[in-house]
Amino acid sequence: MPHLQTQDTITAIATAAGRGGIGIVRVSGPLTKHIAQKILKTVPTPRQVHTTKFYAADGSIIDDGIALYFVAPHSFTGEDVLELQGHGGAIVLDQVLKRTIEGGARLARPGEFSERAFLNDKIDLTQAEAIADLIDASSEQAARAAMRSLQGEFSKKINHLVEQLIHLRTYVEASIDFPEEEIDFLSDGKVQQQVEQIKTQLTDVLAAAQQGVLLKDGITVVIAGKPNAGKSSLLNCLSERDSAIVTEVAGTTRDVLREHIQIDGLPLHILDTAGLRHSEDLVEQEGIRRAWLEISKADLILLVIDSTDNEINNADYFEKNYSDIFALNKPIIIVFNKIDLSGTCNVPLHASLSLSAKTGAGLPELKQAIKKLVGFQPHNENNFLARRRHLDALERAQNYLQQGSIQLTEQRAGELLAEDLRQAQNCLNEITGEFTSDDLLGRIFSSFCIGK
Repeated sequence: MPHLQTQDTITAIATAAGRGGIGIVRVSGPLTKHIAQKILKTVPTPRQVHTTKFYAADGSIIDDGIALYFVAPHSFTGEDVLELQGHGGAIVLDQVLKRTIEGGARLARPGEFSERAFLNDKIDLTQAEAIADLIDASSEQAARAAMRSLQGEFSKKINHLVEQLIHLRTYVEASIDFPEEEIDFLSDGKVQQQVEQIKTQLTDVLAAAQQGVLLKDGITVVIAGKPNAGKSSLLNCLSERDSAIVTEVAGTTRDVLREHIQIDGLPLHILDTAGLRHSEDLVEQEGIRRAWLEISKADLILLVIDSTDNEINNADYFEKNYSDIFALNKPIIIVFNKIDLSGTCNVPLHASLSLSAKTGAGLPELKQAIKKLVGFQPHNENNFLARRRHLDALERAQNYLQQGSIQLTEQRAGELLAEDLRQAQNCLNEITGEFTSDDLLGRIFSSFCIGK
């Protein structure tokens, strides 16, 4: 990536809003040394902690604190950086921030410090994204996976694949450009063997990335079914608190209720919905409409069935009552509830289980079924965090390699194979930022915290 040339000096409060013991103002850019002189009346020795005072323009003292000064390129951003650590009151921090602006800095955009670190080759794009993911991590497993990404575990896997593609492309393109060397790569088997090896390794990285996306984003689970099947009781059971009102009156739930829980580090966004039935009540109709909207967007549907209902043994029960849900072709777990009243339900259906939302019997089995259905593997110390865009890039690279394999073995088209290998490499380079559009960079860094 090109290094930044002329650049504004940026500043921001790097700590969260509100009162706290410590607050940090961060500055980065060519005017950093000048700003340090203005605020501190001295320039701190680089990379040493200085206890100092922060001065206003009139010479009065704003705060007592600590200053850290880093000289380019030995800093997070690759530029001169100043960190002013003072007391965490909003007024004090605002005064220090205004003082840095008076010195010539401008307010940083969200993620601009990390963006500069990326543009100055201090980190690659996956590491930059891992910074935001570490801050946003919702579980210990996600935090550990984000740290592994920040330390470059994901990047190493991608770079290893890229190096292999470069080596293979060099051999193929040299054979095309210098036919007098009489290298028949189309039939010697060497290229095909290397393509297959890269495909296998890419499949492994893709599987690990899918785990990383699950750790980062989790899945949306919608609880659906008829009124009084025990949907709200199941929500309460899963969340371990009385989130939803539970009564004997059918149609109690009118709106969508949301809870966020974890199963072995897998984030679940659970939605309880209105009971599905025909209703003349306008409010309930709206609740049912919203229920269908959420069902259509779900990653997984828990279809709750009242196991005391005598009709469930009828051959056409599910076709008659739930054909619209099955027509969505989404992952579904059929949950036969209320076994505390009916006993274990033995209806032989794929992806079904029995439980009691009232007593909790069968809940561990449900949690295991959810993890298995989405392919989540907890406690994997090799996990790294990934994003949807990474999966997209890996899948496109996989498709190009598959096309290249066909060009080699069936079409005997060396030039087309070379092009597919080049496209696969570009897809992988998108992940680390070696080959990335400015629009994508803007979307990625705009989601970061201000001051990071």
